[in-house]
Amino acid sequence: MRLLHTMLRVTDLQRSIDFYTNVLGMTLLRSKDYPEGKFTLAFLGYGDESENTALELTHNWDTDSYELGTAYGHIAIEVDDVYAACDAIKARGGEVVREAGPMQHSTTVLAFVKDPDGYMIELLGTDRND
Repeated sequence: MRLLHTMLRVTDLQRSIDFYTNVLGMTLLRSKDYPEGKFTLAFLGYGDESENTALELTHNWDTDSYELGTAYGHIAIEVDDVYAACDAIKARGGEVVREAGPMQHSTTVLAFVKDPDGYMIELLGTDRND
């Protein structure tokens, strides 16, 4: 068994694709419209889906907003250097909501970024000790 993908519902598909590709460096792997169901699925990631977990963005054509709820936490992305990743994300117009720095009660460096729909993305360095 392996984890295939995580799905997020988004309100503006192109804006979200732009964020995940241009700000976070993912690649759009595939996208398909389902006119009868009035939705589009777009899969993004850092490598081929046969070997890597993907992020599925679901755009329901007739939905303008979603409530994130209190159960959702975050998606975690590994980066080589959390400080440099935050600088690059800000330079590309991304919103860093928790600057890079050590996690409370730990030496693991992390940061948090918010996507266009308000979903939280945790950045973790490759040298973490979690």
